[in-house]
Amino acid sequence: MDSTTTPLPDQVAAAAADTTNPVAGLRAVAALRRLTETLELAQVEAALRAGMSWTDIASSLGITRQAVHKKYAKRVVPGLAPTRRSNR
Repeated sequence: MDSTTTPLPDQVAAAAADTTNPVAGLRAVAALRRLTETLELAQVEAALRAGMSWTDIASSLGITRQAVHKKYAKRVVPGLAPTRRSNR
């Protein structure tokens, strides 16, 4: 990958899959991981804005409610995450 231009996602994915240059491949994997984390947070915030619960979001991501809450409850825009309901 040329360092003077921003590579396209498909170029990054191709570099990540290419095992002939491990240094470039590992850098590409790290870039994809950062992109995935950014996109996942944006989708979690969009889901919360749309009224989805932590359980609904977790189900869509294929993880537990506890896992998604632990990962994102303090990372989403303040006030966006649903608060605990009181049964009292």
